[in-house]
Amino acid sequence: MAVPSAQEFHWQSLARLSSGRVYHSLAEAGGQLYVVGGCDEAGRPINALDLYSPEVDQWVGLPPMPTPRAGAAVAVLGKQMLVVGGVGKDQRPLKAVEMYNTEEGKWRKRSSLREAAMGISITAKDGRAFAAGGMGADLLPRSILQQYDLRKDVWALLPSMPTPRYDTNTCLLGSKIYVAGGRQCKRCVKSFEVFDMESRSWATLPSLPCKRSYSGVTWDSDGRFHWLGGLRQGGLHQRSKFTNNTNIFDTQHGFWLKSEDTVSMKTKRADFACAVLRGRVIVAGGLGYQPSVMDSVEAFHPEKRKWERLAPMTTPRCSASSIVIRDRLLVVGGVNQIPSSAHEILYVKDEEIL
Repeated sequence: MAVPSAQEFHWQSLARLSSGRVYHSLAEAGGQLYVVGGCDEAGRPINALDLYSPEVDQWVGLPPMPTPRAGAAVAVLGKQMLVVGGVGKDQRPLKAVEMYNTEEGKWRKRSSLREAAMGISITAKDGRAFAAGGMGADLLPRSILQQYDLRKDVWALLPSMPTPRYDTNTCLLGSKIYVAGGRQCKRCVKSFEVFDMESRSWATLPSLPCKRSYSGVTWDSDGRFHWLGGLRQGGLHQRSKFTNNTNIFDTQHGFWLKSEDTVSMKTKRADFACAVLRGRVIVAGGLGYQPSVMDSVEAFHPEKRKWERLAPMTTPRCSASSIVIRDRLLVVGGVNQIPSSAHEILYVKDEEIL
Protein backbone atom coordinates (compact mmCIF):
# COMPACT_ATOMS: atom_id res chain seq x y z
CA MET A 1 0.00 0.00 0.00
CA ALA A 2 1.35 3.41 -1.01
CA VAL A 3 2.24 5.82 1.77
CA PRO A 4 -0.22 8.76 1.66
CA SER A 5 1.11 12.22 0.84
CA ALA A 6 0.96 15.02 3.40
CA GLN A 7 -1.95 16.61 1.50
CA GLU A 8 -4.09 13.49 1.83
CA PHE A 9 -4.31 13.74 5.64
CA HIS A 10 -7.22 15.70 7.05
CA TRP A 11 -8.52 16.56 10.52
CA GLN A 12 -12.17 16.61 11.46
CA SER A 13 -13.63 17.80 14.75
CA LEU A 14 -16.13 15.36 16.20
CA ALA A 15 -18.55 15.59 19.12
CA ARG A 16 -16.82 16.95 22.21
CA LEU A 17 -16.75 15.19 25.55
CA SER A 18 -19.37 16.35 28.03
CA SER A 19 -16.63 18.13 29.97
CA GLY A 20 -12.87 18.75 29.92
CA ARG A 21 -10.81 15.64 30.61
CA VAL A 22 -7.16 14.75 31.20
CA TYR A 23 -5.31 11.63 32.43
CA HIS A 24 -8.15 9.52 31.03
CA SER A 25 -7.55 6.16 29.36
CA LEU A 26 -8.70 5.16 25.88
CA ALA A 27 -9.57 1.63 24.81
CA GLU A 28 -10.88 -0.07 21.69
CA ALA A 29 -13.27 -2.99 22.05
CA GLY A 30 -15.10 -4.37 19.04
CA GLY A 31 -13.91 -1.44 16.92
CA GLN A 32 -15.51 1.08 19.28
CA LEU A 33 -13.87 3.83 21.32
CA TYR A 34 -14.25 3.93 25.11
CA VAL A 35 -12.98 6.68 27.43
CA VAL A 36 -12.27 5.54 30.98
CA GLY A 37 -12.05 7.84 34.01
CA GLY A 38 -9.59 10.73 34.12
CA CYS A 39 -9.49 14.05 35.94
CA ASP A 40 -12.16 16.71 35.57
CA GLU A 41 -11.60 20.45 35.27
CA ALA A 42 -11.12 20.70 39.04
CA GLY A 43 -8.42 17.99 38.99
CA ARG A 44 -10.60 15.36 40.67
CA PRO A 45 -10.53 11.74 39.49
CA ILE A 46 -13.90 10.70 38.05
CA ASN A 47 -15.73 7.41 37.50
CA ALA A 48 -17.12 8.17 34.04
CA LEU A 49 -17.20 5.60 31.23
CA ASP A 50 -18.10 7.02 27.82
CA LEU A 51 -18.61 5.40 24.43
CA TYR A 52 -18.31 7.30 21.16
CA SER A 53 -21.12 6.54 18.71
CA PRO A 54 -19.92 7.45 15.18
CA GLU A 55 -23.32 6.85 13.58
CA VAL A 56 -24.80 9.89 15.33
CA ASP A 57 -21.53 11.64 16.31
CA GLN A 58 -22.37 11.57 20.00
CA TRP A 59 -20.87 10.41 23.26
CA VAL A 60 -22.98 7.93 25.22
CA GLY A 61 -22.60 7.77 28.99
CA LEU A 62 -22.31 4.16 30.19
CA PRO A 63 -22.63 2.79 33.75
CA PRO A 64 -19.90 4.52 35.81
CA MET A 65 -16.96 2.66 37.31
CA PRO A 66 -17.36 1.60 40.93
CA THR A 67 -14.12 3.46 41.72
CA PRO A 68 -13.31 6.98 40.45
CA ARG A 69 -9.77 7.02 39.06
CA ALA A 70 -7.32 8.76 36.76
CA GLY A 71 -4.33 7.36 34.94
CA ALA A 72 -5.67 3.81 35.07
CA ALA A 73 -4.11 0.99 33.07
CA VAL A 74 -6.71 -0.55 30.73
CA ALA A 75 -6.48 -3.89 28.90
CA VAL A 76 -9.11 -5.31 26.57
CA LEU A 77 -9.61 -9.07 26.84
CA GLY A 78 -12.21 -10.01 24.25
CA LYS A 79 -15.51 -8.48 25.33
CA GLN A 80 -14.08 -7.50 28.72
CA MET A 81 -12.33 -4.27 29.62
CA LEU A 82 -9.98 -4.61 32.61
CA VAL A 83 -9.26 -1.38 34.55
CA VAL A 84 -6.25 -1.56 36.87
CA GLY A 85 -4.80 0.78 39.49
CA GLY A 86 -4.40 4.50 38.90
CA VAL A 87 -5.02 7.42 41.25
CA GLY A 88 -8.13 7.71 43.42
CA LYS A 89 -10.06 10.64 44.88
CA ASP A 90 -7.59 11.02 47.73
CA GLN A 91 -4.78 11.41 45.12
CA ARG A 92 -3.25 8.14 46.28
CA PRO A 93 -2.57 4.97 44.27
CA LEU A 94 -5.33 2.35 44.00
CA LYS A 95 -5.26 -1.43 44.27
CA ALA A 96 -8.82 -1.84 42.99
CA VAL A 97 -9.33 -3.80 39.76
CA GLU A 98 -12.67 -3.67 37.94
CA MET A 99 -13.93 -5.17 34.69
CA TYR A 100 -16.58 -3.92 32.30
CA ASN A 101 -18.47 -6.36 30.08
CA THR A 102 -19.13 -4.50 26.83
CA GLU A 103 -21.98 -6.85 25.86
CA GLU A 104 -23.80 -6.87 29.20
CA GLY A 105 -23.01 -3.24 30.06
CA LYS A 106 -22.08 -4.17 33.62
CA TRP A 107 -19.12 -3.67 35.95
CA ARG A 108 -17.71 -6.38 38.21
CA LYS A 109 -15.06 -6.10 40.89
CA ARG A 110 -12.12 -8.40 40.23
CA SER A 111 -9.17 -9.61 42.30
CA SER A 112 -7.24 -6.57 43.56
CA LEU A 113 -3.58 -5.91 42.96
CA ARG A 114 -1.22 -7.12 45.66
CA GLU A 115 -0.61 -3.48 46.55
CA ALA A 116 -1.92 -0.11 45.44
CA ALA A 117 -0.09 1.31 42.41
CA MET A 118 -0.27 4.05 39.82
CA GLY A 119 1.71 4.45 36.61
CA ILE A 120 1.28 0.78 35.70
CA SER A 121 1.88 -0.19 32.07
CA ILE A 122 -0.29 -3.00 30.76
CA THR A 123 -0.49 -5.18 27.67
CA ALA A 124 -2.67 -8.19 26.82
CA LYS A 125 -2.60 -11.47 24.90
CA ASP A 126 -4.76 -14.63 24.78
CA GLY A 127 -7.02 -13.79 27.70
CA ARG A 128 -4.14 -12.66 29.89
CA ALA A 129 -3.00 -9.18 30.88
CA PHE A 130 0.57 -8.32 31.85
CA ALA A 131 1.10 -5.38 34.21
CA ALA A 132 4.60 -3.93 34.57
CA GLY A 133 5.99 -1.66 37.26
CA GLY A 134 4.13 1.15 39.00
CA MET A 135 4.54 3.56 41.86
CA GLY A 136 3.41 2.42 45.31
CA ALA A 137 1.77 4.44 48.07
CA ASP A 138 5.28 5.18 49.40
CA LEU A 139 6.04 6.93 46.06
CA LEU A 140 8.77 4.42 45.27
CA PRO A 141 8.96 2.62 41.90
CA ARG A 142 8.22 -1.10 41.67
CA SER A 143 9.93 -3.82 39.65
CA ILE A 144 6.93 -6.13 39.72
CA LEU A 145 5.62 -7.94 36.64
CA GLN A 146 2.31 -9.68 37.17
CA GLN A 147 -0.04 -11.63 34.98
CA TYR A 148 -3.84 -11.58 35.21
CA ASP A 149 -5.76 -14.66 34.10
CA LEU A 150 -9.27 -13.73 32.94
CA ARG A 151 -10.77 -17.18 33.44
CA LYS A 152 -9.41 -17.71 36.95
CA ASP A 153 -9.57 -14.07 38.12
CA VAL A 154 -6.09 -14.47 39.59
CA TRP A 155 -2.97 -12.30 39.57
CA ALA A 156 0.28 -14.30 39.39
CA LEU A 157 3.75 -12.92 39.98
CA LEU A 158 6.27 -13.33 37.18
CA PRO A 159 10.03 -12.74 37.55
CA SER A 160 10.63 -9.11 38.49
CA MET A 161 12.05 -6.53 36.11
CA PRO A 162 15.75 -5.82 36.64
CA THR A 163 14.93 -2.09 36.93
CA PRO A 164 12.10 -0.77 39.13
CA ARG A 165 10.07 1.99 37.43
CA TYR A 166 6.67 3.44 36.65
CA ASP A 167 5.16 5.16 33.59
CA THR A 168 7.18 2.84 31.41
CA ASN A 169 6.35 1.87 27.83
CA THR A 170 5.58 -1.75 27.08
CA CYS A 171 4.95 -3.64 23.87
CA LEU A 172 4.15 -7.31 23.34
CA LEU A 173 5.78 -8.74 20.22
CA GLY A 174 5.24 -12.47 19.79
CA SER A 175 6.17 -14.04 23.11
CA LYS A 176 8.30 -11.12 24.30
CA ILE A 177 7.36 -8.09 26.40
CA TYR A 178 9.57 -5.07 25.75
CA VAL A 179 9.81 -2.50 28.56
CA ALA A 180 11.43 0.84 27.69
CA GLY A 181 12.25 3.84 29.85
CA GLY A 182 10.01 5.12 32.63
CA ARG A 183 10.60 7.02 35.84
CA GLN A 184 12.00 6.52 39.32
CA CYS A 185 10.61 9.21 41.59
CA LYS A 186 11.26 12.32 39.48
CA ARG A 187 14.17 10.84 37.56
CA CYS A 188 13.93 9.39 34.07
CA VAL A 189 15.46 5.96 33.52
CA LYS A 190 17.22 4.79 30.37
CA SER A 191 16.77 1.08 31.05
CA PHE A 192 15.45 -1.09 28.23
CA GLU A 193 14.62 -4.70 29.02
CA VAL A 194 12.73 -7.61 27.50
CA PHE A 195 10.86 -10.49 29.14
CA ASP A 196 10.65 -13.80 27.29
CA MET A 197 7.40 -15.53 28.27
CA GLU A 198 8.63 -18.91 27.04
CA SER A 199 11.85 -18.97 29.08
CA ARG A 200 10.34 -16.77 31.84
CA SER A 201 13.52 -14.72 31.92
CA TRP A 202 14.62 -11.09 31.48
CA ALA A 203 17.34 -9.81 29.18
CA THR A 204 18.89 -6.34 29.20
CA LEU A 205 18.90 -4.42 25.91
CA PRO A 206 21.04 -1.40 24.95
CA SER A 207 19.84 1.55 27.05
CA LEU A 208 17.85 4.46 25.70
CA PRO A 209 20.32 6.99 24.29
CA CYS A 210 19.59 9.75 26.82
CA LYS A 211 17.29 10.73 29.68
CA ARG A 212 14.10 12.29 28.31
CA SER A 213 10.62 12.65 29.73
CA TYR A 214 7.27 13.30 28.04
CA SER A 215 8.55 11.67 24.86
CA GLY A 216 6.41 10.14 22.15
CA VAL A 217 6.59 6.37 21.73
CA THR A 218 5.34 4.24 18.84
CA TRP A 219 5.98 0.72 17.57
CA ASP A 220 5.72 0.12 13.83
CA SER A 221 4.64 -2.99 11.93
CA ASP A 222 8.28 -4.10 11.57
CA GLY A 223 8.65 -4.22 15.36
CA ARG A 224 10.76 -1.08 15.55
CA PHE A 225 10.53 1.16 18.59
CA HIS A 226 10.41 4.90 17.82
CA TRP A 227 11.37 7.23 20.67
CA LEU A 228 10.49 10.79 19.72
CA GLY A 229 11.15 14.26 21.12
CA GLY A 230 10.50 14.99 24.77
CA LEU A 231 12.10 17.04 27.51
CA ARG A 232 15.77 16.28 27.96
CA GLN A 233 16.80 16.23 31.58
CA GLY A 234 19.26 18.95 32.50
CA GLY A 235 22.27 18.41 34.71
CA LEU A 236 23.11 20.27 37.90
CA HIS A 237 22.21 23.98 37.48
CA GLN A 238 21.02 23.26 33.92
CA ARG A 239 17.51 23.66 32.63
CA SER A 240 15.71 20.82 30.90
CA LYS A 241 15.46 21.32 27.15
CA PHE A 242 12.88 20.37 24.54
CA THR A 243 14.28 18.14 21.83
CA ASN A 244 13.31 16.96 18.34
CA ASN A 245 15.52 13.87 18.50
CA THR A 246 14.31 10.63 16.91
CA ASN A 247 15.78 7.33 18.08
CA ILE A 248 14.80 3.97 16.60
CA PHE A 249 15.47 0.52 18.07
CA ASP A 250 15.41 -2.51 15.78
CA THR A 251 14.02 -5.39 17.86
CA GLN A 252 14.85 -7.97 15.17
CA HIS A 253 18.56 -7.20 15.32
CA GLY A 254 18.78 -5.81 18.86
CA PHE A 255 20.39 -2.41 18.27
CA TRP A 256 19.64 1.31 18.06
CA LEU A 257 19.95 2.78 14.59
CA LYS A 258 22.88 5.14 14.19
CA SER A 259 22.11 8.85 14.32
CA GLU A 260 22.89 9.21 10.60
CA ASP A 261 20.18 6.65 9.87
CA THR A 262 17.46 8.63 11.67
CA VAL A 263 15.87 12.02 10.93
CA SER A 264 14.98 14.55 13.63
CA MET A 265 11.49 16.03 13.76
CA LYS A 266 10.99 19.55 12.44
CA THR A 267 9.81 20.92 15.80
CA LYS A 268 11.19 20.45 19.30
CA ARG A 269 8.25 19.27 21.41
CA ALA A 270 7.12 17.17 24.37
CA ASP A 271 3.86 15.81 25.79
CA PHE A 272 2.31 15.32 22.35
CA ALA A 273 0.09 12.71 20.69
CA CYS A 274 1.81 10.28 18.35
CA ALA A 275 1.04 7.13 16.37
CA VAL A 276 1.89 5.15 13.27
CA LEU A 277 -0.84 5.80 10.69
CA ARG A 278 -0.84 4.33 7.18
CA GLY A 279 2.90 3.68 7.31
CA ARG A 280 3.79 7.15 8.61
CA VAL A 281 4.84 8.21 12.11
CA ILE A 282 2.61 11.12 13.17
CA VAL A 283 3.21 13.65 15.97
CA ALA A 284 0.56 16.20 16.95
CA GLY A 285 0.37 19.11 19.39
CA GLY A 286 2.26 19.20 22.67
CA LEU A 287 4.50 21.74 24.38
CA GLY A 288 7.61 23.42 23.00
CA TYR A 289 9.46 26.70 23.07
CA GLN A 290 6.33 28.50 21.82
CA PRO A 291 4.50 30.57 24.47
CA SER A 292 1.36 28.41 24.25
CA VAL A 293 0.42 24.79 23.59
CA MET A 294 0.89 23.66 20.01
CA ASP A 295 -1.49 22.69 17.21
CA SER A 296 1.20 21.76 14.68
CA VAL A 297 1.37 18.26 13.20
CA GLU A 298 4.07 16.49 11.24
CA ALA A 299 4.52 13.07 9.68
CA PHE A 300 7.61 11.13 8.63
CA HIS A 301 7.73 9.91 5.03
CA PRO A 302 9.82 6.70 5.02
CA GLU A 303 10.66 6.81 1.30
CA LYS A 304 11.53 10.51 1.15
CA ARG A 305 13.24 10.15 4.56
CA LYS A 306 11.92 13.45 5.83
CA TRP A 307 9.33 14.91 8.17
CA GLU A 308 6.54 16.83 6.45
CA ARG A 309 4.03 19.24 7.95
CA LEU A 310 0.39 18.19 7.97
CA ALA A 311 -2.68 20.32 8.51
CA PRO A 312 -2.76 21.50 12.16
CA MET A 313 -5.19 20.25 14.78
CA THR A 314 -8.25 22.44 15.24
CA THR A 315 -7.68 22.56 19.00
CA PRO A 316 -4.11 23.12 20.28
CA ARG A 317 -3.35 20.95 23.32
CA CYS A 318 -0.90 18.81 25.23
CA SER A 319 -1.41 15.75 27.48
CA ALA A 320 -4.07 14.44 25.09
CA SER A 321 -4.93 10.74 24.92
CA SER A 322 -4.82 9.13 21.49
CA ILE A 323 -5.58 5.83 19.83
CA VAL A 324 -5.65 4.40 16.30
CA ILE A 325 -8.86 2.62 15.27
CA ARG A 326 -9.41 1.43 11.70
CA ASP A 327 -6.58 3.54 10.28
CA ARG A 328 -7.82 6.70 11.98
CA LEU A 329 -6.01 8.60 14.70
CA LEU A 330 -8.38 9.82 17.40
CA VAL A 331 -7.11 12.50 19.80
CA VAL A 332 -9.33 13.01 22.84
CA GLY A 333 -9.18 15.57 25.65
CA GLY A 334 -5.91 16.97 26.97
CA VAL A 335 -4.96 20.41 28.27
CA ASN A 336 -5.11 23.90 26.79
CA GLN A 337 -4.70 26.03 29.94
CA ILE A 338 -7.59 23.96 31.36
CA PRO A 339 -8.64 20.37 30.58
CA SER A 340 -10.06 20.15 27.06
CA SER A 341 -13.18 18.36 25.82
CA ALA A 342 -11.96 18.33 22.21
CA HIS A 343 -12.21 15.17 20.09
CA GLU A 344 -10.58 15.19 16.68
CA ILE A 345 -9.80 12.56 14.10
CA LEU A 346 -6.99 12.42 11.53
CA TYR A 347 -7.80 10.40 8.43
CA VAL A 348 -6.80 10.02 4.79
CA LYS A 349 -9.21 11.85 2.52
CA ASP A 350 -9.79 8.98 0.06
CA GLU A 351 -11.52 7.04 2.86
CA GLU A 352 -14.82 7.50 4.56
CA ILE A 353 -14.39 8.67 8.13
CA LEU A 354 -15.95 6.97 11.13
